[in-house]
Amino acid sequence: MKPIPPEQSLIEYPSEFPIKIMGAMHDAFAQTMVEVVTLHDPTFHAGKMDMRPSSKGTYLSVTVTVWATSRDQLDNLYRALSGHPMVKVVL
Repeated sequence: MKPIPPEQSLIEYPSEFPIKIMGAMHDAFAQTMVEVVTLHDPTFHAGKMDMRPSSKGTYLSVTVTVWATSRDQLDNLYRALSGHPMVKVVL
């Protein structure tokens, strides 16, 4: 992927960056997402996560707020989350 010059980026680094992750309701979903996110942002902890079940309780949405230090870091995190078998959607 071609690097985006800093003056063309919509994100200023470093900064806090929220990511919404949705998956099927599962006891280990939130903890698993913490583990994946921590690999890409070692400063992340579960206190930076909001959880919301779907109205029928079938799905769980977690919003994690990471300390984004670069485009590469965010790209790698999005790839890891999107490719995880427990994850349905990453926004």
